[in-house]
Amino acid sequence: MTSPAHVIVVGSGIAGLTVALHAAASGCRVTVVTKDVLEHANTRYAQGGIAGVMFDDDRVEDHIRDTLVAGAGLGDEAAVRVLATEGPARIRELVTLGVAFDRDEHGEFRKGLEAAHSYPRILHSGGDATGTEIERALVAAVRATAATVIEHAFLVDLVVEGGRVRGIRILRTSRDGHGDALETLRADAVVLATGGIGELFAHSTNPAVATGDGIAAALRAGAAVADLEFVQFHPTVLAAGDAFLVSEAVRGEGAVLIDEDGRRFVFDDHPDGELAPRDVVARAIARVMRQQDGRPVLLDATGIHSTDADMRAAWLRERFPTIDAAMRERNLDWARTPVPVTPAAHYLMGGIVTDPDGRSSLPGLYAVGEAARTGVHGANRLASNSLLEGAVFGARAGDTIAADAASGAWPPFVCPPPAPAATTSSAADSSRPTFSRAALQELMWECASLVRDEAGLAHAAGVIAGWRSQARSARTEREYEDENLLLVAEHVVAAARRRTASAGAHYRRDAELAAVG
Repeated sequence: MTSPAHVIVVGSGIAGLTVALHAAASGCRVTVVTKDVLEHANTRYAQGGIAGVMFDDDRVEDHIRDTLVAGAGLGDEAAVRVLATEGPARIRELVTLGVAFDRDEHGEFRKGLEAAHSYPRILHSGGDATGTEIERALVAAVRATAATVIEHAFLVDLVVEGGRVRGIRILRTSRDGHGDALETLRADAVVLATGGIGELFAHSTNPAVATGDGIAAALRAGAAVADLEFVQFHPTVLAAGDAFLVSEAVRGEGAVLIDEDGRRFVFDDHPDGELAPRDVVARAIARVMRQQDGRPVLLDATGIHSTDADMRAAWLRERFPTIDAAMRERNLDWARTPVPVTPAAHYLMGGIVTDPDGRSSLPGLYAVGEAARTGVHGANRLASNSLLEGAVFGARAGDTIAADAASGAWPPFVCPPPAPAATTSSAADSSRPTFSRAALQELMWECASLVRDEAGLAHAAGVIAGWRSQARSARTEREYEDENLLLVAEHVVAAARRRTASAGAHYRRDAELAAVG
């Protein structure tokens, strides 16, 4: 009797834990590896909710259309159809696992509207604690299985033998002062569910663990990546104290964006105003901030729900308890006074290229969630589709790995080869500052964030090339993270240089500069 296939899942957000549950249910032996504790993943921080066609008067075709439109026409329609069609079943699965989505007085799911959706199809839990509730339920479900969980283990690299991925190398990070240790874990299949690259930018909504580790490991192993230029910047992050995301659902409930003179300015850029796609709103805010010498714009919730400030404060506290607590921690009374907000790096639409079943271009390697490029987001992710993507494609990957193991074939996804590193050579910049993570983050924020041009991107490429040419030997987790961030930064900048026309979250101002010049 053959032993069950061994699957290593790297990452513990909704995508990785869903893979683990489905693979285990199909008879695979599962090991979940995470560089922090199991509960600490980007999923925890998702406030907005999860989108899905869960109401009789909504339509799958409308969800598909909304997703493709938000993606600036660059989404993969077949993948989007999978997302919208299978989404309801995955949401019902989450309910079965114990996720308590908010309900109205009749016991029906409470509807939420967010930007660029044509229907209020967003489900929330705990008002603005959807990600936390989903993570709690999935962690409990995984711990109830026979899956092995390895915490405080950093992914160093993939083990590739004979053209196939056969395991990972990890750094076990010590918590008792006895030092870190390298270790090799072997497996029949490896799933990268390592999240995004928020730590690449000076301003980010992501937790500090989002350092692009899986994408960097895939790049070193030769796996295909795509669309790394498409980085979404969330429009509304509190510009007071530590970065804290203010959910799009707040604008969905009626909050507006105003400049220092009290004028609603987003309508200058889009007829949907504050509910335009995220890239449009973020750039509108950045434009007004430039006009205001860098000072933040204001999110005004004083017109929501009630004309009575006390009643409005009580409603905001009930509807958005997490955000309300963050406001009070910063001594902000958002029921009575507009609050300062600014854009910040939020989500990577690109990543490791996969088919709809999670297979990458390397046999034995799968990718899901933000680390993967399924094609569903195109150039700009539709609000609340990220949790849905993790659930839908995580389930498909878990089921597919079991089927691939049974067949013994481990087929790769045959996709176009990776693009060259850059369109034009960039000499290392000898005037670069000394490397530090903060210096890299500031460079990327200045040259490769919301608004880009060739001069800035070429400068960033030269500085990064200089840093990458320096001899370094990573020994600690942070040093490995820094090398990953540098490698991913190189590819993000190269991708942004290759795409000379604006598309979605990737905005090139070269034509504007040429006209002015």
